[in-house]
Amino acid sequence: MRYLFAGGGTGGHIFPAMAVATRARSIDSDAQILFVGTERGIENRVVRPHGFELRCVNFSGFAGQSLWRKFIVIGRLVSSVCQGLKIVSEFNPDVVIGVGGYASLPLLIAAGLRRIPVVLHEQNAIPGLANKLASRWAGRICISLAQGANGFGNRAVVLTGNPVRQELFNCLPSHETEQLQLLVFGGSQGAAAINSAVLQALPQITAQLPNLRILHQTGEKNHADVVAAYEHLGFSNVEVLPFIDDMASAYANSQLVVCRSGATTVAELSACGRAAVLVPLPQAAADHQTHNAQALVDEEAAVMIAQTDLSEQLAPTIVELMKNPQKIQSMGSRAKRLSAKGAADLILNECRMLVQKRK
Repeated sequence: MRYLFAGGGTGGHIFPAMAVATRARSIDSDAQILFVGTERGIENRVVRPHGFELRCVNFSGFAGQSLWRKFIVIGRLVSSVCQGLKIVSEFNPDVVIGVGGYASLPLLIAAGLRRIPVVLHEQNAIPGLANKLASRWAGRICISLAQGANGFGNRAVVLTGNPVRQELFNCLPSHETEQLQLLVFGGSQGAAAINSAVLQALPQITAQLPNLRILHQTGEKNHADVVAAYEHLGFSNVEVLPFIDDMASAYANSQLVVCRSGATTVAELSACGRAAVLVPLPQAAADHQTHNAQALVDEEAAVMIAQTDLSEQLAPTIVELMKNPQKIQSMGSRAKRLSAKGAADLILNECRMLVQKRK
C-alpha cells in the first residue's frame, strides 16, 4: 500500500504519525510512505533521519491572526491545495492519513477532491480545527480518547488510542541506579514557563538533592538563555539541549519527568512507565491538557501543578518524589498500565478496510 501522512508542526502530531508509518513498514516491506508538512514544522527535522521521504507545502495556520492576515492565509491555502494536488497526483496514495496541524489541511482537501480515502487521527480530547474541517469527507476518524468522539458528531469514529514509537515500550526502568536524573521538557518546541520555573527552583532542589543530574530540553528559541542561566547559577551537572532526538534513552535514564501534558506526551509517559510532574498549558484549547493530566493523576500515575503555582510547588514536589523512590516506582507502574500498545495496528487496519471498501 501507499500511505501519505499529512500534517505536523509539533511533536504531538508528527510522532504518532511516525509510529504508524514505522509499523506499516515493519509489517509490509513493500509499503510506500510519504510525509507532507511544512518547512517550519518539527517534521522537517525528524522525518528524514528515520528513513521517510518528506515534501513540504507553503501554508500557515489561522489561529490568533488579524482579519487581514486571515485573507492572506486563505490565499495561501488555495495555492497550497494546488501543491497538494500535484503531490497527490505524483505519489498516487491508496490512503491519506491526516494527523492534525494546519499543514494537513491542503493535502486533505486535495485527497477529497481526488476522491482518495481519508483517515484522520485525533490525539486530543478536543479536536483541532484541521481535523474538524476535514472530518466532513473522512472515511474514518481514529481517536485517542473516548471523549474525542464528541467533537465529530455522528461521523465514523473509532477509538484506537494514541500510537507511540515502539522503542518507548521497551524502556528499561532506571530505579536501580544511584544517579538521580530529572528530565525536563516542554514538548518539541519547549516551554518558557517550565524553563524559568526549573531554574528558579534549582537552588531549593539542589540544597536537598546535591547529586541530582538534569537533562533539559529547552526548545530552539530558549536554548542559549537557559544554558547561560545554569552557568550563572553555577550548576554544571546538567545537559541542556534544544531538542532531544533519542527520547527513549532520555526516559530510560530518568526517574522523574517535568513536562507539559499534551496527548502524545501523556501517551509516551504511559508507554515507558515514567512518573511525571505535569504542567498543563493554560492556553490549550478547551483546557484539554488539564483533562489529559487529570487522567494520570486519577490513577496516581502523575502529579499535576498549575502553571500559576509552579514557583511555590515545583521545588518541594520534585524533592519529595526524588526522596521517595518507592513512590516514583509505583507511579511509573501505574502509568504503564494505561498504555495502548496496539494503537498503530488499529489505525493501519482502519486504513486497509477503507481502501478495500473502495475497491
